[in-house]
Amino acid sequence: MLIHDRHQQIIQLLHESQSVKTADLIARFGVSFETIRRDMEYLEQEGFLKRVHGGATLPPVDYRKELPFTVRETKRHPEKRELAQTALRYVEEGQSLFLDVSTTNTEFAKALAARFERLTILTNSFPIASILMAKPQFTIIFVGGVVRNSEQCAVGDFAESFVSQFHADLFFMSVSGISLAEGLTDYGISEIQLKKRMLERSRRVIALADSSKFDIVSLTPVCGLDKIERIVTDSGLSSDILERYKEAGISVECK
Repeated sequence: MLIHDRHQQIIQLLHESQSVKTADLIARFGVSFETIRRDMEYLEQEGFLKRVHGGATLPPVDYRKELPFTVRETKRHPEKRELAQTALRYVEEGQSLFLDVSTTNTEFAKALAARFERLTILTNSFPIASILMAKPQFTIIFVGGVVRNSEQCAVGDFAESFVSQFHADLFFMSVSGISLAEGLTDYGISEIQLKKRMLERSRRVIALADSSKFDIVSLTPVCGLDKIERIVTDSGLSSDILERYKEAGISVECK
């Protein structure tokens, strides 16, 4: 097993069980104590875990650091599925859509495939393209570029230039943080630049974000709340937060 794959599995185990034991990891991966020790030292330096006697636990939440795609897709799955169903009400048969890479948009892609027969989807996400290719009358336009392995997507200057050739009816934009003060924020610089280009080339923009993303500021600004039509979230959003955003003139939709 590659070191990267082992690191990914350790992180995923942590988020499933909240803690891991060194002895269990040694048995699971068939490696030495020193190998697991080095793995934990590296992952602790990167902020993914906190070493304790006999193993490791999750560190305090750091919204500046993005979890790997394979970990994120297992988190808050019911909420993502719920908001995806709500977002369907804004789509019409035959429309063209931008879907950027995210676990939320991956869930939304499944909902689109189940509801519609004719859509044009432009995406830089390999998982999204794979899901939608099963629909024979969907037109899938893949945004090519430099492959970012950990996020299973394409990014970079070529991808941004490619997007500039198109106009879409709707851009369903994923974000990692939503704040009345800071607007919409996210992580990777290359992905954010592509989001901004999709935003520029779309007639309407709707943000998809589960309720845990509200009142959170991630690493890098994407755009102000005035640049989007509405936010679609899940029913777990507290009434206090919902009221504050509505008082600020922000349209927030949930089940």
